Amino acid sequence: MSRMTKPLALIVEDNEDQNLVFTTALDQAGYQVESIFDGAVAVTRLKEVVPDMIVLDLHLPNTDGGTILNQIRTDPRLSATRVILATADSAFASGLQFQAELVLLKPVSFAQLKQLAGRFLHPSKEADDS
Repeated sequence: MSRMTKPLALIVEDNEDQNLVFTTALDQAGYQVESIFDGAVAVTRLKEVVPDMIVLDLHLPNTDGGTILNQIRTDPRLSATRVILATADSAFASGLQFQAELVLLKPVSFAQLKQLAGRFLHPSKEADDS
């Protein structure tokens, strides 16, 4: 096993183009990335792994992102998992934003997500720069 294990990020997004943007951005920010395109698959996967970060779409097939977010926030194993909501539905997101670290309204740019994800990986970096 390597000494430097990358933190795990789950991308839960059913739009293939957006999923690819998120996956690539987090990979370049230093995460081991796993893509999930279906809400029910995400529910099952979250019982098996403890990701460091989740980029979560709210409108997903089979299980919506609000249900998944509730699962994350009520599971003690996932208490340290950071959640970024990525959605075009600002009304749905506004009711859930207190449960997430960030809400990004789509379209989310590659550079924007890479920068934000990098900050979560290195939170003390900004403090050290002063």
